[in-house]
Amino acid sequence: MNSVTVRVPAKVNLQLAVGPLRDDGYHDLVNVFHAVSIFDEVTATAETGMSVRVEGESADQVPEDGDNLAIRAALALAGHAGRPYGVNLLIRKSIPVAGGMAGGSADAAAALVACNELWGLGLPREDLMEIAADLGSDVPFALLGGTAVGTGRGERLTSLDVAGTFHWVFALADGGLSTAAVYAECDRLRQASGELVAWPQAAEALLAALREGDAEALGVQLGNDLQSAAVALRGSLARTLDAGREQGALGSLVSGSGPTCAFLARSAAHAGELAACLKDAGVARDVITAHGPVPGPVVV
Repeated sequence: MNSVTVRVPAKVNLQLAVGPLRDDGYHDLVNVFHAVSIFDEVTATAETGMSVRVEGESADQVPEDGDNLAIRAALALAGHAGRPYGVNLLIRKSIPVAGGMAGGSADAAAALVACNELWGLGLPREDLMEIAADLGSDVPFALLGGTAVGTGRGERLTSLDVAGTFHWVFALADGGLSTAAVYAECDRLRQASGELVAWPQAAEALLAALREGDAEALGVQLGNDLQSAAVALRGSLARTLDAGREQGALGSLVSGSGPTCAFLARSAAHAGELAACLKDAGVARDVITAHGPVPGPVVV
């Protein structure tokens, strides 16, 4: 086998609950992850060294060196196998870069699956999940897909049963937001307000809405503790969120650390109408529709 191509989805956080700042500078999190039908593709081709190329959506913003998370994933997998494997990774981007939809983590997960196949390692998904957890908080879910609750830093996952399909509209912003900067702003805002930060917990009403496939109930429960910080750093997001609500979205939130804004629609047709209205309102660089949940990485 000379090359393997893997398709991998983006994610949206239906709930992102952020606990108090810990002594080690991290936060305990409760994430309800939901994989949606916006995909990157990663093609792994055998070669002697390690290299990466990036094409597509905002490719010029993605590093093509050792800072690329997909290359780090390939190196970690080779290290786990204990052999000096080589690979060229071609990443075709459709997931927004630095948009709060875990595009880099998705590419890392796809690289793990593709290189495992290319090199004939035959490692079970459990082994890949252990490697994924060392690469970043969102990489294990990117490897899992579907819908799941993540705890700790987000790497301890429990898959959720979801009834039916949910339809989404994503409003993409110009430029990205630094995840570290958004967390720092969240801590600053909390300290300034004197807020007593509760231990994070998954919202039972949100989990029930997923089990029942109830889009209206889910829309009410969507929540992101980082949203205020993202809006503080990028004030234009408030206008985007307001526009979606005014156009009949069942719920809205900033996805992850932003700046992508997510809107829940009643149906595929409603998602199309909502997307058209947001485009006409001029509140986003681009607007795309998607559905979820979808599976994790798939060899194509």
